Amino acid sequence: MSLPYAPRFAFYDGKRQSGTSTSSFQTIDPATAEPLANIHTTTHAAIDSAVVSAQKAFPAWSATPPIERARILQRAAALLRARNDEIARIETSDTGKPFSETSTVDVVTGADVLEYFANLVGGGGMNGETAQLRPDAWVYTTKNALGVCAGIGAWNYPIQIALWKSAPCLAAGNCMVYKPSEFTPLHSTALAEVYAEAGVPPGVFNVVQGGGDVGAYLAKHPSIAKVSFTGQVATGKKVAGSASGEMKYVTMELGGKSACVILPDADVDQAVDGAMLANFFSTGQVCTNGTRVFIPEAMKPEFEKRLLEKMQFIRPGDLHDPNTNFGPLVSKPHYDKVKSYIKHGIENDKAKLLCGGTEIPSWLASHTNKAYKNGYWVQPTVFTNCTDDMKIVQEEIFGPVMSILTYKSVDEVISRANNTDVGLAAGVFTKDLNLAHKVIAQLEAGITWINTWGESPAEMSVGGWKQSGLGVENGKKGLEAWVRNKSTLVEMGGAVPTVFAKL
Repeated sequence: MSLPYAPRFAFYDGKRQSGTSTSSFQTIDPATAEPLANIHTTTHAAIDSAVVSAQKAFPAWSATPPIERARILQRAAALLRARNDEIARIETSDTGKPFSETSTVDVVTGADVLEYFANLVGGGGMNGETAQLRPDAWVYTTKNALGVCAGIGAWNYPIQIALWKSAPCLAAGNCMVYKPSEFTPLHSTALAEVYAEAGVPPGVFNVVQGGGDVGAYLAKHPSIAKVSFTGQVATGKKVAGSASGEMKYVTMELGGKSACVILPDADVDQAVDGAMLANFFSTGQVCTNGTRVFIPEAMKPEFEKRLLEKMQFIRPGDLHDPNTNFGPLVSKPHYDKVKSYIKHGIENDKAKLLCGGTEIPSWLASHTNKAYKNGYWVQPTVFTNCTDDMKIVQEEIFGPVMSILTYKSVDEVISRANNTDVGLAAGVFTKDLNLAHKVIAQLEAGITWINTWGESPAEMSVGGWKQSGLGVENGKKGLEAWVRNKSTLVEMGGAVPTVFAKL
C-alpha cells in the first residue's frame, strides 16, 4: 500500500542514507490512526557513521568566520519561511495539530530562532572579553565550539524544537546529530534538506531515526560533546545521568505542572481566556501548560460560568480547515494515558467534572471524514473543586485537562503554587502590575508570564527550575550553552616572575 509520505532514513554526509537500517516502523496520523510513512531505524553502526561525518565536518565549520556561518543560516531561515505551509502540513499530519496552528506557530517560531542566532553570531556574539590587569599584563577570553553534539527532540513541537537545538548549535560552530521523536519524525529530513540547500556543509547537520534505544546510544557515544534533550522528567534524568557521567555538557528541557494564578482583581473574561490558552492550546500537549488554575474563592462562580460559555469556542474538526483550533492527541499510548487520568479524576480523586470526560466527542458522529472516528480525539476537560493532593493536580497529564483550585489569600496561593518538585513555568493575571511583579518574584519557576501565557520568543531565554531541567534555550544565554570558554593571561613585562630566584 502506498503511504502519503516517502520513507524516512538517516541523513549524513549531506544526503539520505537508505542502507542504514535493518528494521522499520510506521509513523501514524493521530487524526485517523492511519499510517503516514515507513521510518527506518538507524543501526548503531550507522549512528557511528553519522558521528564520524560530523567529526570530519567540524574543523572546517568551526573555523568558518561567524559572519559566513550567519549568512548560510539566514538563507536556511528564508527557505523555511518560503516553505512554511508545506512543512506545516507535514507537521499537521504527523502531530495532529491543526494547520491553523502549525502554519502560524511551529515553522515560524523555529525560523525566528534560527535567524536570531545567525544574527547574534554575525553581530559579534562569539566575541570574548578583555581585561587590563596592570600596565604590562592583560586577560582575554574566547568562546570555542564544543564539537559534535546530540539533539534529541520531542513529539509535541517537532520542527520548532529541532531548530531550537540546531540553530545555536550550528551558529556557534558545532556539528549536530539529531534524533527526532519516533512519534513525529517526518520533519527531520525536511529540515536536513533545507540546511543542505542553504549551504550548510555535509556532516554539519545529521539525522538518525528510531526510538529510545537510538537516543540512548547517541547520548552515550564517546565522541559526543553535548546532549540537548527535550522530554519528560523521568527520561530526562536518565539521559542527563548517562551524559554527565561521561562529563558531557547537557541541556535538559523537561516537564512541568505549572500554576496559572488568577489574582483577586483580575478581569474575569481575561482570566478565563488566559486559563483556556494555558490548558487547551495544542490540545494541552505543551510542557509549560498552566494546568493548576488557582482562582480566588469569591471569583469561582463567575469564572466557571464564563469558562463554560467560552468552551464552545474550542473547535475540533478537519485539521486543514482554518477555523479548526483543536486536534487529537499525538498517539495511541498517549491517548490511553490521558484518558486514564481523566477517569482517575472522576472515579478516584472525586473531583467535580465541569465539562468533558472520557466519552467519545459527540461531533465525531456527524463528521464527514469517517476515518476521524478512529483517531485519538478527546474532549477538552475541566475539573473543579480540586485539592492539592489529587493525582490529576500533582502529576503532569500533558493533555487538555484543567484543574480549578480556589484560595483565600495571596500568600497562600504562592505557597501552594510552589509546592511541587517541578518548576518549569508559572503566570499571573491581574490589573495590579506592582502586585504581579511581587508574586512572580516569589514563584519558583524558570519561565513566567504576566497577563499572557505561552509565548517564548527567540530573544527570551527559557529553562526550568527544580526537576524541570538544566540550562536554558534561546536568548543570549542560549548561545552560551553551546560554547566553552578559554581564558588567557598575557604577561608583557619582559621577565617571567619566579619565587625560585637565587638569594
